[in-house]
Amino acid sequence: SLLGYSKDEAMGQNLVQRFITDELKNSVNEVLAGALVGQETANFEFPMFTKHGDRRDILLNATTRRGPNDEVIGVIGVGQDITQIREITKEQGRVAEDL
Repeated sequence: SLLGYSKDEAMGQNLVQRFITDELKNSVNEVLAGALVGQETANFEFPMFTKHGDRRDILLNATTRRGPNDEVIGVIGVGQDITQIREITKEQGRVAEDL
């Protein structure tokens, strides 16, 4: 798993309260709450930490899920681990500076 938690440890947990750092709880809550009222968010970046304390950079897209009558019935959230991409980009910047 991305953060090192088993399915049993993660299921039923509040995503924001359990897995998001205190300084970003409000921002992530706003993204998810916005999706519940039809305001979709693309490419929201924030860090999460694994069970063992390692940082992971996450790219979140929150999309409103609508029912047959266009009513909001939920949120589809897709998070991608972009940690490795960030590390490669930083290394490329360092190499470019050395040239």
